Amino acid sequence: MDNKLLIISKALSNQTRLDIIKFLLKSEKCVCEIIPHAKKAQPTVSLQLKKLEDLGLIKSRKQGKKVFYSIKEDKLKDIFKLF
Repeated sequence: MDNKLLIISKALSNQTRLDIIKFLLKSEKCVCEIIPHAKKAQPTVSLQLKKLEDLGLIKSRKQGKKVFYSIKEDKLKDIFKLF
């Protein structure tokens, strides 16, 4: 297994991260949309978003006071096409 697939499999082994990734596959989302979708507290979601960003799987951008997240790693999209 190549390194990127190993990183992806580790990231998806956490239910909160998996839920976030599945939500972001549809389109870019504001963190204010991700928190209620994940059904977790804001600190938990922020921690998992940071982890996914540090792993290079998602990216963020700021627009005023809002932070938006989207999928960065195309292999994630390919993996979920299989399901």
